[in-house]
Amino acid sequence: MPDVVFPLDSSKKFTDQKYLGHNRWHPDIPTQVTVRPGDSFRVHCREWFDGAIHNDDFADDVRDAPLSTVHVLSGPIAVEGAEPGDLLIVDILDVGPIPQEDSGPLAGQGWGYTGIFATRNGGGFLTEQFPDAYKVIWDFSGQTATSRHVPGVSFTGIVHPGLMGTAPSADLLARWNRREQALIDTDPDRVPPLALPPLPQDAVLGGLEGAEYDRVAGEAARTAPPRENGGNQDIKNLTKGSRVFYPVFVPGAKLSMGDLHFSQGDGEITFCGAIEMGGFMDLHVDLIKGGMETYGVRENAIFMPGNVDPRYERWLAFSGTSVTLDDEQRYLDSHLSYQRACLHAIDYLTRFGYTPEQAYMILGAAPIEGRLSGVVDIPNSCSTVYIPTAIFDFPVTPSASGPARIDPGMGVPKSSF
Repeated sequence: MPDVVFPLDSSKKFTDQKYLGHNRWHPDIPTQVTVRPGDSFRVHCREWFDGAIHNDDFADDVRDAPLSTVHVLSGPIAVEGAEPGDLLIVDILDVGPIPQEDSGPLAGQGWGYTGIFATRNGGGFLTEQFPDAYKVIWDFSGQTATSRHVPGVSFTGIVHPGLMGTAPSADLLARWNRREQALIDTDPDRVPPLALPPLPQDAVLGGLEGAEYDRVAGEAARTAPPRENGGNQDIKNLTKGSRVFYPVFVPGAKLSMGDLHFSQGDGEITFCGAIEMGGFMDLHVDLIKGGMETYGVRENAIFMPGNVDPRYERWLAFSGTSVTLDDEQRYLDSHLSYQRACLHAIDYLTRFGYTPEQAYMILGAAPIEGRLSGVVDIPNSCSTVYIPTAIFDFPVTPSASGPARIDPGMGVPKSSF
């Protein structure tokens, strides 16, 4: 096992650890440890809500989830010799739940969760159809996930970090804040909001104190969206064996990571749509000096996916076009067409006995594939959702005998404001 450079104690809160990470992006958050090009090392990661979500049959904790506290990230980790303009190579050697802890109160200790956020507290991809809070608990057995809240389904998880990236420069941070505030200003009272501005409340900044803490907390960007530094990209294929090339914007690169997922469908469509957990990552780092200019990688990360994904042979695919539910035509709106494809899949699964919420949770947590299938044939974009048929323990393809009916069991815990 590689040396643990960022250890975490499962019995302590994120803010009580030996090394204090962060939950905002800013170039002046101090590094906690330093590694060298060519080093391999292990990093422990907390579940993104730091234990606020519990293994039970109630959803009040998801309804009241403290979004101002996320994401709790391990880092920043400085890479010796990294300078702005370099490309940081990060190899994911291994990633998994909390080591040697197969039961306990924290997500990652033998279990994880998927949530649908209430519209008033973040919402989700289909928040108009699912405005309340819901929660599903998934149990881990090796690489397999099952749930008492969604019977008849089991699948192999594609374990991956939802969030990993380098620190922004001061100029890049200012660009983020400027353009996101401009978007907010177009509809400042929208629920959920169009973007999340800097929020000093609950900011964790790697141990900064006093006036420096106040300054950084007022400028630091929230970690919710993906940006030029990578960040919260939620790419399910960014798993064991993957190699990522991150742009370097500050000396040392200041690499951070967290938001580990046991499994996820493409798009993490419920917002808290993966199977969330704490765990570990084994990483190897190196540098390509001047690589941003050499390869034209100035405002994005690129990556080579690993080859350990489960291999499903048969899929059931659903298409959607850019037409709203009330029959309004939109022009090549791929976001809308993916929503419609997901809604078609949800409606189909309810014919087998699932509630709409159970079907939605399957799309968020299971390794479904989402694709842009047509983006040029005006006026309709076409998106597709592929569901592996092998995750069900009953036949789900159409047949002359009609759909099999399953017992939905206790269903998905719900909580409303």
